This record gives sequence, structure tokens and C-alpha cells, in this order.
Amino acid sequence: MGFLSNLKSKFGILRELWDFMKHRKRWWLLPIVILLVLLGLLIVFTEGSALAPFIYTLF
Repeated sequence: MGFLSNLKSKFGILRELWDFMKHRKRWWLLPIVILLVLLGLLIVFTEGSALAPFIYTLF
């Protein structure tokens, strides 16, 4: 049960962000959030590969 409550709390942040954008009409934040998530996933998934030096030169 601890794993599910931990997972729920992590997705709670996304839920709060969604509610904020919906109620305050801040739809321009959505592309920024998506881009940050994609860049974060790119760094996480390539950190142990041979492509890591090439990815880090982009930043």
C-alpha cells in the first residue's frame, strides 16, 4: 500500500499543476511543461548510454 500512496502523491503535483492552469487560464504554460518533461526524460534515459556525451553538449 505504501507504493500506491507514494505514486499518488507524486501524481498529485501534476494534478495541482493541471488545476492551476485550468482555473487561472494559464494554457501557455503547457508547452513549457511538456518541453521540460521531455528534456528531463531525454537526460534520464541517455545517462548510461554511449550517446550521453553528445546529449550533454546540447545543453
